Amino acid sequence: MKAYLFPGQGSQFLGMGKNLYKNSHLAKKLFQLSDEVLGFRITSVMFEGSMDILKNTKYTQLAIYIYSVIKAKISNNFEPDMVAGHSLGELSALAAIDVFSFEDGLKLVNQRASIMQDICESTHGGMAVVFGLNDSMIEDACKKDHGIIVPSNYNSPEQLVISGEIQALRRVCSFLKKIGARKIFILPVHGAFHSPIMKPAQKKFKKIVNKIYFKNSKYPIYQNVTALPVIKSVDIKNNLVEQLTYPVKWKQSIKNMMDDGASTFTEIGPGNILQGLIKKILRKST
Repeated sequence: MKAYLFPGQGSQFLGMGKNLYKNSHLAKKLFQLSDEVLGFRITSVMFEGSMDILKNTKYTQLAIYIYSVIKAKISNNFEPDMVAGHSLGELSALAAIDVFSFEDGLKLVNQRASIMQDICESTHGGMAVVFGLNDSMIEDACKKDHGIIVPSNYNSPEQLVISGEIQALRRVCSFLKKIGARKIFILPVHGAFHSPIMKPAQKKFKKIVNKIYFKNSKYPIYQNVTALPVIKSVDIKNNLVEQLTYPVKWKQSIKNMMDDGASTFTEIGPGNILQGLIKKILRKST
């Protein structure tokens, strides 16, 4: 069975989408549609913009969504048995399998990014990747701290991301180094995604999601919040909203896909970040 995976923030690169635009009539049409729907030239940001501009949340999320969905739409062999998306990638996956339209997905991503950017600018949050410790050790360290700090991305058996207030993040990272973390990397983001700090964004995003028409999915999508297969539109909507404050259960999702028969995993989007995580998850599972 074929599983298709869609990446989130961090996979962007300079000039992304330019070759697709030049070499595919459908891709060109969808890129032009993106500019029209958004009311500004996101294609200019993607094709000619600087990395400083592209890494801004409000542009990054749109660029990755557009690139990923277009790659799926122009592919001659996109025939999934199941799909999953990492954080933002969940929206790309849903558009690729026609749960909502490409245009409605653009509106969702644009509003999501804008709301999250506002929260980032009004709070002092951050994220860090922790390598080489058991999940339970990291979870306990977060629970014991008196600030807002939580596990936010269960990426692989060797990698867990934590998210929260900057001071709490520094304290917990310092403690985790003392108890044996192999490596800790502070992510170049200015927000505490997938944490309680995003609660105000969640409330606003729910209103936006409820205005968009969602179909039931033709294929099971393993959503981040539960790591379980979902088909009904009402469940998909609820999980999308919950995702903003809940951890991304990525390794759990991949394991469940394997248990349900997935034999090949294909990443659709810029870069190959998810492929690296898949190899680690598969290695630990065999």
